Amino acid sequence: MADETVGIVGAGIVGLATGREIALRRPGTEVVVLEKEREVAVHQTGHNSGVVHAGIYYSPGSLKAGLCVRGVSLLREYCQERGLPYREIGKLVMAVREDELGRMEDLYERARNNHVPELRKICREEIREIEPHAGGIAALHSPRTAITDYRAIARAFAQDIEASGGEVRLGFPVTSVTRVPGGIEVAGTPAGASPADGPERVRVDRLILCAGLHSDTVARLAGDGGDPRIVPFRGEYMLLRPDRTHLVNGLLYPVPDPRYPFLGVHFTPRVDGSVEVGPNAVLALAREGYSLGRISFEDLAGLAAHPGVWRMAARHWRTGLKEYRGSLSKAAFMKDAGLYVPEVGTADVVRGGAGVRAQALDRDGTLVDDFRIHTAGRVTAVRNAPSPAATASLAIAEHIVGAVYDGRNDV
Repeated sequence: MADETVGIVGAGIVGLATGREIALRRPGTEVVVLEKEREVAVHQTGHNSGVVHAGIYYSPGSLKAGLCVRGVSLLREYCQERGLPYREIGKLVMAVREDELGRMEDLYERARNNHVPELRKICREEIREIEPHAGGIAALHSPRTAITDYRAIARAFAQDIEASGGEVRLGFPVTSVTRVPGGIEVAGTPAGASPADGPERVRVDRLILCAGLHSDTVARLAGDGGDPRIVPFRGEYMLLRPDRTHLVNGLLYPVPDPRYPFLGVHFTPRVDGSVEVGPNAVLALAREGYSLGRISFEDLAGLAAHPGVWRMAARHWRTGLKEYRGSLSKAAFMKDAGLYVPEVGTADVVRGGAGVRAQALDRDGTLVDDFRIHTAGRVTAVRNAPSPAATASLAIAEHIVGAVYDGRNDV
């Protein structure tokens, strides 16, 4: 009999990394991962651009900064051990206007404080040596920034859990969470089950919620009904035509706007040889709103009832309209992208896929930037884990296990 059973809701990369960490660090513990989809890594993990972030952007001392830098080394080592793709193709964060140089300098100091390896400032001529077709006037060069396949990594994490005697139960949407004497009862209706049979119940000693786009909803089921609220933002991509991918060698990013947690439209080579351009960031009309036509009136009603949504809209509606123009018009989408690779125009791209970011929002309308992980009794809820959560997944798992077993209550 297991010493303890730990349930995890969500088989994205953070949930699976956490299950793997518990199985490795606490032998004798039974891990049960519950996932509503029929396979792992369907949502944010499966739509991830594949970038392994070096830690350039994040506020020094934040969870993001510390866990990203730690996570990179753990992820690199894991990929090497498992024979998974991990290519250090490098990144340029480029200024294309004079008024961006101050922000780039601030970013450089932040990255130095985060101990980003081998980062350096380079001039226009050095940019051309690395990226002959790029259009920046100055840049930060991060040669150790890498790309990988996060869906493959998530599948490997699931295999690790099962190899340790744990279970990844797919097609199990959680419908209720009940605290019972000595533990927690999680109920759901497995895919294919007859409604007449009623919900199936899983008894666990501890529960960890890693539900991504549904993290606030599942937290409420577990009795943690506070903020932040999840607001879904769809990020849409273009793809360079195969005969134009030679124009980009590594990752090309803009200097980000510090008002937003989004990094702006950038060029991203993938491990399959394709090159993405994007994403934009438009408010999705459903939590799983991967297309413009996907609408959930239940999700919209939930957004409309939250005061933070209206406060966010009042502050950022102009930026929102600009993002929607890019969603509807390829020319508008590519206007900014052309500043970074001037030879790329609308004829050089086709519409690609899209992902949805689970962006946490506080009641005052603030877009939450840092990770938020909260433990109350036997339940630990990951309330906010946006990018670079995939990069940091193994370090986040270490952190969660510390929160669960050492009694830390993190924000």
